[in-house]
Amino acid sequence: MNIVEMLVFAAYFVFMLGIGLYFFVKSKGAGEKDYFLGGRNMGAWVSALSAGASDMSAWVLMGLPASIYAFGIGQTWIAIGLGIGYALSWIFVAPRLRRFSIAAKDSITIPQYLTNRFLSGSKVLQVLCAAIFLVAYTIYAASSIKACGTLFNTVMNIDATVAMYLAAFIIIAYTFLGGFSAVCWTDFFQGLIMLAALLLAPIFALALVGQGQGAVNAQLPEGFFHFFTSPQDIISGLGWGLGYFGMPHIIIRFMSIKSEKELRKSSVIGISWTVIILVMSALTAVAGRLYLGEIEDSSTVFITMVRRIFPALVSGLLLSAILSAAMSTADSQLLAASSAFASDVYKPLIRKDASDKEMLWAGRIVVAAIAVVALIIASDPNSGTIMGLVENAWGVFGAAFGPVILLSLFWKKMTFGGAVAGIAVGAGVDVAWLVLAKSTGIYEIVPGFIAGLLATWLVSALSKEGPGAQVEAMFDTASKAEV
Repeated sequence: MNIVEMLVFAAYFVFMLGIGLYFFVKSKGAGEKDYFLGGRNMGAWVSALSAGASDMSAWVLMGLPASIYAFGIGQTWIAIGLGIGYALSWIFVAPRLRRFSIAAKDSITIPQYLTNRFLSGSKVLQVLCAAIFLVAYTIYAASSIKACGTLFNTVMNIDATVAMYLAAFIIIAYTFLGGFSAVCWTDFFQGLIMLAALLLAPIFALALVGQGQGAVNAQLPEGFFHFFTSPQDIISGLGWGLGYFGMPHIIIRFMSIKSEKELRKSSVIGISWTVIILVMSALTAVAGRLYLGEIEDSSTVFITMVRRIFPALVSGLLLSAILSAAMSTADSQLLAASSAFASDVYKPLIRKDASDKEMLWAGRIVVAAIAVVALIIASDPNSGTIMGLVENAWGVFGAAFGPVILLSLFWKKMTFGGAVAGIAVGAGVDVAWLVLAKSTGIYEIVPGFIAGLLATWLVSALSKEGPGAQVEAMFDTASKAEV
């Protein structure tokens, strides 16, 4: 156990809690829109780095480098797919989603937006969305908590389960206290830490290799530098980018930005940050191979490299990036799931007359409940790898919501029934493919996304009534508006 690194981690935790406490005091008397969407008042830098940090969980420092380290640079197709998908989501989805969510009765959650977009009184879609949120976000949050356990176990020899409990407590605390504003501001600082860590570690490692230090005679696996691998790897890697069109905890940031001008600025910042992060994550794996040679656990390549190169104070700061990545994603997921439950299930179905204060506490209780279940999953040794957990949750979200969100923003004739069908079929095919056809080597998000797209289009096209004149008028208004 390194005392200096432990003190750096402790200071980091105190800082995160301080942000949560600050926004808790500041937001007293605020309503659910402030707690769940920051009052639509987020600036460009905070929105951009928050969207990026909530996306790039610990897998970008542990999962992706581990995959490339173990199997070669052919795995970088995942990073390429993510970079393309993220850029397209900012360019095409962000401005229209912000306008459409305001036009759709000032919606503050994705399920609420999809229901209001079609002026429907039915709660079927909201309940369906909330159910998918609760399941998928619990699995997703488990990956972040598991990463924290691995970090503390590797660096300080602390029992991984104990470390997971500690990380879960901190995440729950500042999300519970400060809501969306606290999550966005903690994500902003966490995004800066992640960027610094991924810029410094691989560059220093490669410089040392150039000077003849490290595992200079290490034997690289055969085919390590083969970029064009199997068609399945390329299709699956690019398929990761489809997830961005339906990832609620990321696209909710688009709805929170205070103006179209800030959104355009935010898109440049966000895309640039993400591309740099993905490139340096891949470079970390290559640098790790050249500098470290063969290590027992490939998921610790970043941790091992940082600890060998830098003194304890610097390594503690850089390793905080893993905490940043894990916590910035987990907090966003917990908040998105709790907002879906409070706004889309609790108030419309359980307590129709619930006050703003009651809604806030319902959301906070759900934050704690999901975190506890995620902690149980993460502490189970048979729960799978960090990358595996992320892959499963990412696939469900992308297949269920991606096609529906895209068509709701760009197709005037889409109907409420089409949205319900698209979400149900997309999620169902994704899960079925994972269970029955994983051996094909094709990532389940690809067939799930295609099936969801076809189901949405087919049900909408076969509807005799269509979306209705009022819904079409709202579409026209939102398409032209700039707010």
